[in-house]
Amino acid sequence: MRALRTFLFVVATGILAVSCNITGRSGGMKTHSFIPDDPELYRTIAALDSIFWKAYNTCDLETQAYFYADSIEFYHDQAGLITSKQQLIEGTRMNICGKVRRDLVPGSMEVYPLNGFGAVEAGLHTFQNTTEAGSQPSRPGRFVIVWQKKDDRWVIYRVISLH
Repeated sequence: MRALRTFLFVVATGILAVSCNITGRSGGMKTHSFIPDDPELYRTIAALDSIFWKAYNTCDLETQAYFYADSIEFYHDQAGLITSKQQLIEGTRMNICGKVRRDLVPGSMEVYPLNGFGAVEAGLHTFQNTTEAGSQPSRPGRFVIVWQKKDDRWVIYRVISLH
């Protein structure tokens, strides 16, 4: 199990490193035209991403909790490592709900299959303070999400979020 975690972390870090070299638009962060190896997997992860982040933006904590694996590892450049699903949900309730909106940078999402496990999603996103009139979105930050397919259900297994 430890070897699997190390492997997944190395894969996600590698994808993040490669994506850091991509060139394009938005606040100096550039994107490119991504052509997925598996279009069906791409559509699946894109749909799941949309459902999850709609729940995030509308403070639907029940849906968010449903998506997180019980063994979630969330690596955040400012908050550090969070390994408690409950702590992650509670932090969202206290610090995000009604205060922050997340938006995917159009054209930035990439999805790669992880044979026998799931998929890796990488891209750019922005956050905006919704409590201040005239607030502008943050500069785009990078993210990597490792999705695990367990039976017929997809769960968010690991996250790396950089701002």
